[in-house]
Amino acid sequence: MTERLTIELPSIESAMALSGYQEDNLKTLSKQTGAQLVLRGQELHISGTASQIELCQKLVQSLKDFWKTGKAVTGVDILTARHALNTNQQEELTAIHQDVLATTRRGMEVRAKTFRQRQYIQAIRTHDLIFCTGPAGTGKTYLAAIIAVQALLSDQYERLILTRPAVEAGERLGFLPGDLQQKVNPYLRPLYDALYELIDPEKTANLMERGIIEVAPLAYMRGRTLNNAFVILDEAQNTTPAQMKMVLTRLGFRSRMVVTGDTTQTDLPINQSSGLSVALKILQNVEGIAFCEFSQADVVRNPLVQRIVAAYERHDK
Repeated sequence: MTERLTIELPSIESAMALSGYQEDNLKTLSKQTGAQLVLRGQELHISGTASQIELCQKLVQSLKDFWKTGKAVTGVDILTARHALNTNQQEELTAIHQDVLATTRRGMEVRAKTFRQRQYIQAIRTHDLIFCTGPAGTGKTYLAAIIAVQALLSDQYERLILTRPAVEAGERLGFLPGDLQQKVNPYLRPLYDALYELIDPEKTANLMERGIIEVAPLAYMRGRTLNNAFVILDEAQNTTPAQMKMVLTRLGFRSRMVVTGDTTQTDLPINQSSGLSVALKILQNVEGIAFCEFSQADVVRNPLVQRIVAAYERHDK
């Protein structure tokens, strides 16, 4: 028997936040619960069986921290809330909603979107060396950079060092125009993008000139000891075992290092072992190291990316 429930939302802004772009969120809620949802102004009409309506109501209420103040709800938020209901982790979900890492220059709040992201954030806060693996779009580098910038701005560290191996993915560095720094900049672009979320480009340039922020290819780390620094090694799947050992042993006093990568996306020659894969095996039981692994369920980009990653995982299996 079909039943109906109407939820009165506090404002048009809250209604827009809950419904999402082109009512994508309502479609996701319907897919997750089996109920039918229709938004009329500030009224959300839900129809379906009693159990479908009850589940949908619980799901909508669990997202109230967002929509009640007009903050946009995403598809990932809905899936995380559904997982929380399934596993009786509502308190943990509230903690995710309330733990704001930072506010970007555009006024957007940065927080964990999934339970694994929250575990990753907690690991960064409590360990000196953290390995995080998973597919593109899961926030591995972005979240680490956000935490690192916040720590730098609050004087917890003297330097922020962002590095990644400059491994060609189809083109050769020698054919790119410019000097060495200009040649490697395209490889470091994602790191710059994360910085610019919190610090305007002009101030970032000033901090880089003073050596407080360093964005450099991995080769620049050889022979150094990194004291009182927050270090992020990105795209670590493209390191060789020797390079990985080299960078890990650079870690000095009062320093923290986050190593991120996707073991399925290496650009190394076919016969070359990935330093990241080797390190994950060698260091698995070493005390003081945290290991985090994301899956396609943690992808926080366009929902299509989740489906693409899942399709590739099925193909690989």
